[in-house]
Amino acid sequence: MPLLGLLLGLGLFVPRPAAAQGNGGQVVPQDELRSVAPNVYLDCERRTCDFDYIKTEITFVNYVLDRQNADVQIIVTREQTGGGGNEYTLAFLGLRRHQGKDATLKYYSKPTDTEDKFRRGLVNILKQGLIPYVYDTPLAEFISVSYAQKKDYRPTPNSDPWHYWVFGLGIRGNGEFETLSGRYSYQVNVSANRTTEATKFRLYAGVNYNHRRYDIPDEPPIISDSNRKNLSTSLFKSIDGHWSWGGSVSLYSSTYDNARLYTSFGPAVEYNIFPYAEATRRELRIQYRLSYTIREYYEITVYDKEKEGLFSQALQVVLEIKEPWGSIGASVQGQTFLHDLSKNNLRADLGVYINLFKGFSFNVGGQYSRIRDQLSLPGRDYTPEEILLELKRLATGYNLRFDVGINYRFGSIYSNVVNPRFGNM
Repeated sequence: MPLLGLLLGLGLFVPRPAAAQGNGGQVVPQDELRSVAPNVYLDCERRTCDFDYIKTEITFVNYVLDRQNADVQIIVTREQTGGGGNEYTLAFLGLRRHQGKDATLKYYSKPTDTEDKFRRGLVNILKQGLIPYVYDTPLAEFISVSYAQKKDYRPTPNSDPWHYWVFGLGIRGNGEFETLSGRYSYQVNVSANRTTEATKFRLYAGVNYNHRRYDIPDEPPIISDSNRKNLSTSLFKSIDGHWSWGGSVSLYSSTYDNARLYTSFGPAVEYNIFPYAEATRRELRIQYRLSYTIREYYEITVYDKEKEGLFSQALQVVLEIKEPWGSIGASVQGQTFLHDLSKNNLRADLGVYINLFKGFSFNVGGQYSRIRDQLSLPGRDYTPEEILLELKRLATGYNLRFDVGINYRFGSIYSNVVNPRFGNM
């Protein structure tokens, strides 16, 4: 029997003039309605939420710029579904007078949804979640609710003719040409994926080609060509709410990495300290991989190798937390070759965003890699053109990048007004 879903259409008829008329015919000043409306802090990435559209469609709340001024905080997180769409988790957290009045709703988008269809669906779920925070206020007079039956679009195994398989094909190219220079590139990729509650299968193949040409007066033209090709497949299976295991096979070729052909395969196991069901809000995953790689090089390496077989292992710890006070993303990964443990790579990533107090926020992020495993470097000196055009990977002992920032905002706590003139200028 197909599942039935609810589709609630909620509309608040509070006109722009200074007063509004309720269902009983009474006239209520707009300012009075605004004073009793809940303050909402929408914690959502701009690439996910169209803030102007949301403010235009949902006018029965006050939008505030800081969590400290909010009665309701809405945390929106996203996870990709097996069919190529997305599952959005909307956590409604009651603050101040609504403390303890929490709820979690889901919204599912299809990969074929237009931007307008997606944002209308997301706004509909936002309306549903906000109703408990306004039904005991004078605003309830101006809210009407409609009901319609709708089938859940997510297929069941018996109703899906594709049996959860999703295929993709992508072709992309670009070019830029001037009198003394020109460049173009293209990418081709294909994929086949199947995701169920028990298994996750991935197949991907891609080709990337880049061409550049520079004409220098009284000098031969400088021409560079580089390419990268890869084919990979993986299968991972769920064991229980915390454990997963599986394996992968891949083929890789890159002129930049001096890799004529790398053939790799091996198993992997993962343990999540938190249940996978909580992955949209928090996860602490520990992953171990073991692999064997047959390497064929374009050029003889600094270790005088044209071809070799290498065992390697990698241990990675990933922390992701999204809470009302902010978010943290961090990971540490160590990788080493088994034949020589001194040939290793250690990488740490960190991203932190914290609302410290009213109007003040702090963010820091960065990545550091300690590199001791560059076995594929060519055993010759590079030409100036290869260095300047970044055609070959350079020898290095580390890689570091970081960013840090603070932001303080004061003045009006509201952000209800939408003015689209001159775009974002």
